[in-house]
Amino acid sequence: MKGFLIDVSKCVGCHACQIACKDEHCGNCWMPYAQEQPEAGQFWLKVNQKERGQRPQVKVSYVPTPCMHCENAPCIAAAKDDAVYRREDGLVIIDPAKAKGQRQIVEACPYHKIFWNEQLQIPQKCTGCAHLLDDEESPIRTPRCVDNCPVHVIQFGELDELDLEGAEVLHPEYGTKPHVFYKGLPKKFIAATVYTPEDEEIVEGAAVTITNGTDTYEATTNSWGDFWVDGLADDEWEVTIAKDGKEMKLSVSTVQEDRGLGDLAFA
Repeated sequence: MKGFLIDVSKCVGCHACQIACKDEHCGNCWMPYAQEQPEAGQFWLKVNQKERGQRPQVKVSYVPTPCMHCENAPCIAAAKDDAVYRREDGLVIIDPAKAKGQRQIVEACPYHKIFWNEQLQIPQKCTGCAHLLDDEESPIRTPRCVDNCPVHVIQFGELDELDLEGAEVLHPEYGTKPHVFYKGLPKKFIAATVYTPEDEEIVEGAAVTITNGTDTYEATTNSWGDFWVDGLADDEWEVTIAKDGKEMKLSVSTVQEDRGLGDLAFA
């Protein structure tokens, strides 16, 4: 069974994978796997970009997101007349001819990775570039998003040959068993700049401890008075900052969002 492994920690947000997908499918008909993709309104693979934190402690994360090619694919269950099927290699394909008029296929995807082509009246999505995999004469025998990534963020191959140790899937609570795995998915962070209000000088070398009672993270403020602690779960945290016998504590929640705390007066 084939699948994707996407290492988000390597992604630089160049969108080369997204562009390659459009280049391969816009203006090209790859029947029986896909009619051509519209130039606007559909991204069979999209780099989801998210700004995180609050000024001045801000990060941007990039997560390339194709169809999940689920083992328990809701789109297969929703389709009539076998309009959506799974190939022997594990790729989930929408048959453009059989799927005509079946808008319920779009609505069945919890990841919102199936699109409706109003002109052709068909649902469409990533095919894993099945036409390239099957073409023995093609110079590219892998999905275009994989071939076009300059920093090797996306891998495609047999699942038992990919290094899936520590990998995650998006929304495991959906129970669809995706064949798209991720490493380095962004976790929450807490960051701040620590300064002394009496002289308005930064505090270098302060010990920072962040704990939720189970997990504990430690950091030290740098020469700019900054600390960043990444990889945090969605939880309630106690942050302790200490130096030269002085200590301050504050409660910080990462349940809803990353937390850039701005300037913290160490008094």
